Amino acid sequence: MSPISIFNVNSSRLILTGFPGLEVHYLWISIPFSSIYATVFLGNCMVLHVIRTEPSLHQPMFYFLAMLALTDLCMGLSTMYTVLGILWGFVREISLDSCIAQSYFIHGLSFMESSVLLAMAFDRYIAICNPLRYSSILTNDKIMKIGVTILCRSSLLIPPVIIRLKFLNYCRPHILSHSFCLHQDLIRMACSDIRFNSIYGLALVISNLLLDAVLILISYIMILHAVLAIASREERIKSLQTCVSHICAVSVFYIPIIGLTMVHRFGKHLSPWVHVLLGNIYILFPPLMNPIIYSIKTQQIRRRVQRLFNFKKF
Repeated sequence: MSPISIFNVNSSRLILTGFPGLEVHYLWISIPFSSIYATVFLGNCMVLHVIRTEPSLHQPMFYFLAMLALTDLCMGLSTMYTVLGILWGFVREISLDSCIAQSYFIHGLSFMESSVLLAMAFDRYIAICNPLRYSSILTNDKIMKIGVTILCRSSLLIPPVIIRLKFLNYCRPHILSHSFCLHQDLIRMACSDIRFNSIYGLALVISNLLLDAVLILISYIMILHAVLAIASREERIKSLQTCVSHICAVSVFYIPIIGLTMVHRFGKHLSPWVHVLLGNIYILFPPLMNPIIYSIKTQQIRRRVQRLFNFKKF
C-alpha cells in the first residue's frame, strides 16, 4: 500500500454525513432539528430547575431524575455543533482529534445514562419492596456515592479504547456514517489492527449496557413479584404507576441503541438513510422524550411545572 493512501492521524480530516440527497433542503430540515435541540435544552433545564427550587422534590427519586436530565443535556451539547453545523452550512468535516473527543463524550454519556437508569430501577425496587427502610437505605450520602460511582464508571473505563484511536492508520475513505462521531465509524475506516478496540469495545458494551439492562429487568421481575403479593387491587395499580415513567425512559433509551447496533453490525447493505435516521434517533430521542415523559407521568413534576407556567402568566 502506498504511503499516500494512508492518512496520518494528526493531519486527517473526516467528512460528516448529513442527509444524503437532500443537501438543497438543509435549511428547511434545520428548522425541526433546531426545534428539537431547543426542546432538549429547555425541557431538561426546566426539570433541573423544578427539582432544585421545589423542596418537596428533594428526594432520592428526583435526585436520580436530575442526574438523568443533566446527562441528557450534556448529550445534546455534545452533538449540537456538528448536527446543526451541517444543516446550517458552516460544517462539512471534522478533525480526527475533535472526532475522537466527541466519540468519547457520546459513548461516555450513553454509559452514564444507562447507569442512571439502573440506579433509578434500584430506587423503585427499594420504594416498592422495602418501603419502610427506603429513607434509611437511600440517604443523601449514599446517593452522592452512587452519583460518583456512575461518573467514574462512565468516564474512566472508556479512555483505553478511545486513546487507541489516535494511533490507528486510516486508509479507507474518510466518510462518517453520521453527522457526529462514533467509535464504530472510526474503526471501520482503519487499516491497522483493531482487535483491541473490537474486543475491549464489546467488553464495555457487555459490562455496561447489557449488564445494566439485565439488572433492570431483574429488578422489575422482583418488583412485579412484590406487587402481585399485595392484596388490594388499587394498591397494586398505584405501586405499578410509580414505575411507568421509568419504564418509558428505559424503552426510549435501549430501543434506539439496539437498533443502531444491529444496523452497524449487520446492515452494511442498507441505505445510508437508515444509518442516518437511527443515528439521530439514538442521539436525540432520549434527551427529547425524558423531560416530556416525566412532566406528564410524574404527578409532582407535572404540578410544579403547571405552577411555574401559571406564575409566568401573571
